[in-house]
Amino acid sequence: MTLPIAISVLVVNLFFFPGGREVIFQVGPITATLEGLGFALETLARIGAISGAITLFYLTTPPSELVLDLERRGVSPRVTFVALASVQTVPALVERATTITAAQRARGLDTEGSLWRRLRGVLPLAGPVLLGSITEVEERTMALEARGFTRPASRTLLWWPPDSARQRLARWLLVLALPSIVVARAVGWLGWLR
Repeated sequence: MTLPIAISVLVVNLFFFPGGREVIFQVGPITATLEGLGFALETLARIGAISGAITLFYLTTPPSELVLDLERRGVSPRVTFVALASVQTVPALVERATTITAAQRARGLDTEGSLWRRLRGVLPLAGPVLLGSITEVEERTMALEARGFTRPASRTLLWWPPDSARQRLARWLLVLALPSIVVARAVGWLGWLR
């Protein structure tokens, strides 16, 4: 998902970096500079770190355990529901689109071939996906209301995610390391981290 962003960051900064002096190559009026390449690579490293952290978190943390642990720690049920719904939305849409595509193909819709055929097939696919998403939101809302989601009292959790000694140790080491890194950065010991 980050590949289009990475390509645009590389192209824009390589060719249009303001104040670049060291020319790598030139194509007509467009000049690629070494400073632009350096800034592009630095930006790509940041984007990679952010997207990598999000991907790692998404792949290693089951959403149900995340929501339960957030509620256990006192986060509002509304906030935890928004977190869970946002994590579950994309896979649900992909699954629904796959099902609808298979159903439309079974009915004779041509979704493969030339660009024009594929564009013609978008509307018969997009309509049911969007309508199904709206219906699912309505069903989810009614189910939450029936289960007392908006009640004023706090919930009683029947299950807590297990927390091993290694997880607690890692969490405390991270908590203790953060101020150390901030202080080291402020003092200048980590000057290579810009």
